[in-house]
Amino acid sequence: MDIEGFVRKSIKEEDEKSVKKSLQDKILEYKNIKPQKADEMAQAVIDEVKNTLKIEQHPDEALRDLINYPQSQVNMGEIGVGSRGEGDFFVHQKIADIVASTHSSALITPSAQDDGGVVKTNVGKEEVYITTAVDGIHSRLSEYPFLGGFHVARASLRDVCVMGAHPIAVISDLHLADDGDVGKLFDFTAGVCAVSELLNVPLVAGSTLRVGGDMVLGDRLVSAVGAVGVSPYPPTARKRAEVGDVILMTEGSGGGTITTTALYHGMFDVVWETMDINFIKSSEAIFNTGILKEVHAMTDVTNGGLRGDAHEISRTTGLGLAFHEDEIRKLINPSVLNMLEELDIDPLGVSVDSLMIIAPEDVASKVETAISSVGVRISRIGEVDDSGVSRLIKDGREEELKPLFREAAYTKIKKIVGDTQPHDFELMKEKVEQTAQEAIKKKDDIVKMIKNRR
Repeated sequence: MDIEGFVRKSIKEEDEKSVKKSLQDKILEYKNIKPQKADEMAQAVIDEVKNTLKIEQHPDEALRDLINYPQSQVNMGEIGVGSRGEGDFFVHQKIADIVASTHSSALITPSAQDDGGVVKTNVGKEEVYITTAVDGIHSRLSEYPFLGGFHVARASLRDVCVMGAHPIAVISDLHLADDGDVGKLFDFTAGVCAVSELLNVPLVAGSTLRVGGDMVLGDRLVSAVGAVGVSPYPPTARKRAEVGDVILMTEGSGGGTITTTALYHGMFDVVWETMDINFIKSSEAIFNTGILKEVHAMTDVTNGGLRGDAHEISRTTGLGLAFHEDEIRKLINPSVLNMLEELDIDPLGVSVDSLMIIAPEDVASKVETAISSVGVRISRIGEVDDSGVSRLIKDGREEELKPLFREAAYTKIKKIVGDTQPHDFELMKEKVEQTAQEAIKKKDDIVKMIKNRR
């Protein structure tokens, strides 16, 4: 419960006395304190919010612009941010545009919409490629901190591995709301450290704070884990895919998404299927056998499932990808696949956490041998061509493989929200585009002002 957000909205629509009484009641729902204390807290929040609203009348227009943010009138849920579909991809591209406006010298930037970012540097006379990635805990795993920590750590390390880097460190950023039990902090950290210990990649730094400080009631857990990796070779980014390449995929048992699906449908045994490090074992097998420099691209089948990844690769490269559905189904963990089918969830529209490798024909055979040697199943699922379109070959027929507006609905609430594109999606995009440009201009103005001061 965001009490500051509640006051900001309500104070403009209701009288202060009503807002204070409503807020006092909400505080007492969460905190075992006396009504007088809740009344004092409510008044304090109202006073603070009223003070901040005075900025609208401040004579310094530049200060008003600095403190206020450009508003698109498009909400996160409306356009599907975080739902790994078309709207999410669009917003992420706008974020990448803001990053690009800094004229970054990075080798792989957010503009590539790849799994991690890469910079090249020199250590002595040797070129070294440094990869970084960060992932946030699955929002529905707040009540299951160990699982949240385990899967987000694995996801972050996975993103480093698919860029062809050897992971060397992880970092953790942990936020727990004011009423959360401190035990959640420890359980989450233990989940992260389980992956750290299994892979011998140390957790080296982090931050622990409250969600919203005193302004958020409840026990919601919000966190992220970052990873750092190094490599002597250029990254295996999506843009390196070439016509004629073979597409390989390892067996996927899912991570945070599949765990969430299992928990919230009461199919608890499936959770155990997700508790492995096969993805990273596969990446390390390629790294350790010295064939990494011959691989063109690697990615994880996560954001929006295979539909989302195929779309992003085609968009980035301009190439086409042809996938064989029967081969893909064979590589989804049987228990996971059975659950998805029983719940009528598209296996190609959710994260199954497989490793997808794109490589020339002769290199593909070496990759299969390397990964099979560490006990992970792998098979060929498709080919790269010059069609410019991703297609699914099913029962001898081809159909375009498109991402949904949101990833396949894997919980009951997601099914209610739906995955169809809003009728005003194009208008939403225009508003978001304009807001991103306003943010870039604001950044440029502030940078110029600070430089002139010096």
